[in-house]
Amino acid sequence: MTRVLVLNGPNLGRLGVREPEIYGSASMADLRRSGAAWGEALDLEVEVRQTDDESELVGWLHEAVDARAHVVLNPAAFTHYSYAVRDAAAQVTTSGLLLVEVHLSNPATRESFRHHSVVGAVATGTVAGFGFDSYRLALEAVAARLAA
Repeated sequence: MTRVLVLNGPNLGRLGVREPEIYGSASMADLRRSGAAWGEALDLEVEVRQTDDESELVGWLHEAVDARAHVVLNPAAFTHYSYAVRDAAAQVTTSGLLLVEVHLSNPATRESFRHHSVVGAVATGTVAGFGFDSYRLALEAVAARLAA
């Protein structure tokens, strides 16, 4: 079974309580359960992680390269300014692995500082604006790309 790390950046551990009108009412625990179920249906081994620590997120991206695991990444606030996360994400894609950038909301419809992603340019693709379904759609994209 193909391994996929679903990696989440800062403040996403507060899902369900942080601005539910933007991010929804489901929690990180709900995402872990849903991710496992979606992965099983797609024949993917899905592991969902979350950290508020930039260096830990970078380490997980390095781990993905070393373990040959594809990545679904919601860099959260790191999307807009973390060149460390961007460079680690680039290592994923340049090693022949898939990396799908995910956002619960659509950054292009929000504050102007959210309109630019430093990660997007090195990602295989981006899914944004579909709430939790953004993760499901990203996993479906990974499965479809692997099947092609």
